[in-house]
Amino acid sequence: MAASSFHARSNSLPSRPHPLFLQCNEHLDRLRASQETSTSSSLTHKLQGLQDLHDCIEKLVQLPLTQESLLQECQDEILDGSLRLLDVCTTAKDSLLHTKECARELQSIIRRKRGGEVELTAEVKKFLNSRKVVKKAILKALGNLKGMTKKYNFSPANKDHAALIDLLKDFEIVTLSIFESLLSFISGSTQAKSSNWSLVSKLMQSRRVACSQVADESEFAQVDAMLQSFVLHKAGKFEDINNLQNQLEKVDSFIQDLEGGLEFLFRHLIKIRVALLNVLNH
Repeated sequence: MAASSFHARSNSLPSRPHPLFLQCNEHLDRLRASQETSTSSSLTHKLQGLQDLHDCIEKLVQLPLTQESLLQECQDEILDGSLRLLDVCTTAKDSLLHTKECARELQSIIRRKRGGEVELTAEVKKFLNSRKVVKKAILKALGNLKGMTKKYNFSPANKDHAALIDLLKDFEIVTLSIFESLLSFISGSTQAKSSNWSLVSKLMQSRRVACSQVADESEFAQVDAMLQSFVLHKAGKFEDINNLQNQLEKVDSFIQDLEGGLEFLFRHLIKIRVALLNVLNH
């Protein structure tokens, strides 16, 4: 009897999905049901759930029966999906790194309390210019996401192979959706984008918070607003310097949390892609 990708065959018992396959779907279900608002706490929670999903997917694609199924299907589109995820993850990592470096330089100027208004204003402008570069890269990545949601152009006849393909597509869509929310949050805008994604619509459909309200919850948006005000208004620039310092420290702490999660995801995405490449080159 031919081996199934996800079912353990028995002469006396009906086939059952492989435990890893069930676990992956459980992680997907939890992510779909997670809080829809984009706040620092909700994004941290989603990234933790995404780490569990990626860990499970990595183990799944290492299974010989999974690799046997992939050998019989269209690996090119699956590989393209893994590359899309790596590209978006890299954009998020780079955006955080650039923001963190400039924020720490600004914090250093504030703590030293040397150089006066001229030096501080110059550093603030440097930070804002860096944020413009980050936002431009994020907008480009978010624009590219619109072309990343097409259906796979094949439908396996084997139901077990079809289950694997559906799972990998769901994995890609949910991951891209969370990365989209994260990138929007980092840029200071968390307004939901219009989309046809079936799974993304489930993730986003209950989001009723206005963009301006959500932006108020974004540590990045708050820092941007405070620094823009600093540059535009000459009077009372130093009255809220402590608030600015506290907000920068909050952003720095949040960035460190996000960096750890993204680094975990990046490593697992590489392992998943390597496993898929090994199947293709088998």
